[in-house]
Amino acid sequence: MSGLLSTIDSPHDLRRLPRTQLRPLADELREFLVQTVSRTGGHFSSNLGTVELTIAVHYVFDTPHDRLVWDVGHQTYPHKILTGRRERMHTLRQLGGISGFPVRSESEYDAFGTAHSSTSISAALGMALAAQAKGERRRAIAIIGDGAMTAGMAFEALNNAGVTKAPLLVILNDNDMSISPPVGALNRYLAQLMSGRFYAAAKQVGKQVLSVAPPLLELARRFEEHAKGMVVPATLFEKFGFNYIGPIDGHDLDSLIPTLENIRRLLDDGAGPQFLHVVTKKGQGYKLAEADPIAYHGPGKFDPAVGLVPPAQPPKPTFSQVFGRWLCDMAERDKRLVGITPAMREGSGMVEFHQRFPDRYYDVGIAEQHAVTFAAGLACEGLKPVVAIYSTFLQRAYDQAIHDVALQNLPVVFGLDRAGIVGADGPTHCGAYDIAYLRCIPNVSIACPSDEAECYRLLTTAFEQSHPVAVRYPRGAGIGAALPAQPEALPFGRGEVRRRGRGVAILAFGTLLHAALQAAESLGATVANMRWAKPLDRELVLELANSHEALVTVEEGAAAGGAGSAVLELLAEAGVVRPALVLGLPDRFIEHGDPLALLSRVGLDAVGIERRVRERFGDRLSQRPALTVVAGER
Repeated sequence: MSGLLSTIDSPHDLRRLPRTQLRPLADELREFLVQTVSRTGGHFSSNLGTVELTIAVHYVFDTPHDRLVWDVGHQTYPHKILTGRRERMHTLRQLGGISGFPVRSESEYDAFGTAHSSTSISAALGMALAAQAKGERRRAIAIIGDGAMTAGMAFEALNNAGVTKAPLLVILNDNDMSISPPVGALNRYLAQLMSGRFYAAAKQVGKQVLSVAPPLLELARRFEEHAKGMVVPATLFEKFGFNYIGPIDGHDLDSLIPTLENIRRLLDDGAGPQFLHVVTKKGQGYKLAEADPIAYHGPGKFDPAVGLVPPAQPPKPTFSQVFGRWLCDMAERDKRLVGITPAMREGSGMVEFHQRFPDRYYDVGIAEQHAVTFAAGLACEGLKPVVAIYSTFLQRAYDQAIHDVALQNLPVVFGLDRAGIVGADGPTHCGAYDIAYLRCIPNVSIACPSDEAECYRLLTTAFEQSHPVAVRYPRGAGIGAALPAQPEALPFGRGEVRRRGRGVAILAFGTLLHAALQAAESLGATVANMRWAKPLDRELVLELANSHEALVTVEEGAAAGGAGSAVLELLAEAGVVRPALVLGLPDRFIEHGDPLALLSRVGLDAVGIERRVRERFGDRLSQRPALTVVAGER
């Protein structure tokens, strides 16, 4: 690799460049992004949109001494490239490679780990005030996307920051609008003027002079607010106690650099929190991504010269798509159904539902807490809300799930997407804890479908209940099971025996049923498809415990407190003593990488299940042929 980018191993190298070389560097950085991400896959359009902003922030501020916090972390690939990880970008999101998000252990430039949204302002404020408390001269910068600003936590942090004198800069990366050419120069001039020391000093002097005549001071204050409000949306953020600057073009280095330099001086002068509004374009510099930033948000590998190409053969439908199909089918049948998503329409498979039932579709923004309580309010009035939410995102609304839904026993269905290992997104998105954190809540039931058809039918079962039910399903496709023509329910709280064997019984929860069936062929074991983590099929568990020498539970979730723990609790309560082995995700965060490789690493593929059962119960396994029975024996 040659060119300017090859000479940049840290922001210290970047800051030695004359400003005239930053534009060519941005062009090289954008091209490098296109070439590397197209070979690895990953978040694409959002990173193309932050190239100039990343260069400008590292050029003006003294990172890593100045703390830089990104929100959401999927826009940090240019940051990673400029902070010493350029040569490792070919390992992006791969097992043993660098993460697709900021990780403190990966680099000193990753001041805070971020992958869930709306945390940056809180973290950066904590860092800024900690520096003040320790007598250290440093600044803190939070870069937050416009979508992340919809979350209540961001406004809680703004509310707190506004009553401090923290050396804090919040940069709003607004990529859902554009600045038209006629006003671009004006915006640049206003931003530089409003961020300059002269403007800040003049404003303070004016207040002092007019303070002797309160009516004139009030008139001047109102005039200032309304005059600025005519050209910038300043009022809201200034009411929070921030000095609002912008909006400015986030791809114009000649605007970004002077504005950030002025803001740096304001922070050093003790002017308090600053708010910079920049406007960027997703996919900037790659025409295909500019035209369709959603399609290029997180693509797999592709040829940059060609772009995304539909596969030669249609892939198996994902569980998210199965959920979307069920949602539309059930909405046709029941007019009470409403669908809710916290800004994950595409990811949760709700595009068709939105198109067909726009009056029954609610995207509440990145506001998981609100989504759950909003669903509770709808349920109070006789509607049947279905909340499509990732397993790890529901964690953010745990209090609402308990107090607003479960305590009032409201019929809310949670479609828990991305349950289990997610792969390249890593530990922040791994749905490891939902069984454990929901199982302990009264009134809540948890369904664990083993394939697409069962997912479709268990969603129907959940919808028919008069209490809260979560249906958990993994990322990606399953075995390709054909879906029913119409919504059909399965028995509530009942499992089934899928294979009869001897000696050891494997109780499988969810899609690991198929790995358990493979392992059981060699083990001669019985396999049950449990379907429900709560309520457990008590009759089935006790039948298997009384007819086998040992039990094994298998789940793609945290072993601590999960479905296996529920089985052990049931046996203890029933006074049944039986050797048991609980297989699930270990008590550590699961790294990013290929999902199949990760399952193998934690011993939850067919080979791993067989090995661990033999190690524990080898002397109890049947050596005689076993009888395989059809699904639905019970």
